[in-house]
Amino acid sequence: MQDIAFVGFGEAAEAFAKGWGTGAPDHLRAYDEKRDDPATAAVPQGRAEAAGVALTDRVGALAGAQAVFCLVTADRAVLAAEQAAPYLEAGAFWFDGNSCSPGAKRQSAAIIEGVGGRYVDVAIMAPVYPRMHKTPLLIAGPHAEDAEALLRALGMEPRIAGDRVGEASAIKMIRSVMIKGMEALTAECLLAARRAGIEDRVLTSLTASNPNIDWPKQAAYNLERMMVHGRRRASEMREVAATLSELGLPNALASATADWQQRIGDLTLPAGADSYPDRADAILGRLDDQAS
Repeated sequence: MQDIAFVGFGEAAEAFAKGWGTGAPDHLRAYDEKRDDPATAAVPQGRAEAAGVALTDRVGALAGAQAVFCLVTADRAVLAAEQAAPYLEAGAFWFDGNSCSPGAKRQSAAIIEGVGGRYVDVAIMAPVYPRMHKTPLLIAGPHAEDAEALLRALGMEPRIAGDRVGEASAIKMIRSVMIKGMEALTAECLLAARRAGIEDRVLTSLTASNPNIDWPKQAAYNLERMMVHGRRRASEMREVAATLSELGLPNALASATADWQQRIGDLTLPAGADSYPDRADAILGRLDDQAS
């Protein structure tokens, strides 16, 4: 497999390409729609240059790839499949690593399979740094076994979740109710505690209830995730809410989590020092500025 392409060249794509290093495929290229906008073009261009990947100016330039990794934002995943499908080679793999609901994955699968491609539902199950291309992946769909062999040949670490499109995505989506929900709970609880001047007593009480968690350290980490990745995580949580709706369940907590992720992500704050008080103060200060 010596001809591989990316649709979307953000953090995950850059991490995979850097991880492959000297073992990268001979022909590695990418298309990112942000390149079409002068206001955003520098970001994917810089990532591509850092990873040694050629960034093309049109999705049609990906024609001929034996495998395509689709790594866009959740709300663009189906559109990305629609745009790329006319140029996809028959038999080529389409690795959909986007954080989408199972329903959205099935929509993309129908598009890709309709032009003779081999669609693979991929769930990226941990932050891509520091493990890069060795970040754990869940894969699912009728082509999962062949896909697993290809990914392992690239030095990646996939695990088959099932033979139905949506099984890998469902695991990630439902898991995110807890993981990203805890981040939002951290923000709501400990920002309020900091504002009220009682965070030491709240943290002491939390530690007494669950001494296995280093609450100040966990709070600092959770706030950093929201500050740096809040917008992307909000997009994912809206897909989590859609997943719950597809299952016939209420999704109020997932929707509220999306609101908190979006709110903090939209502040565009640097993570700064690895400190809960410092990060909380930065968030509270920016919220106050917006309110005034």
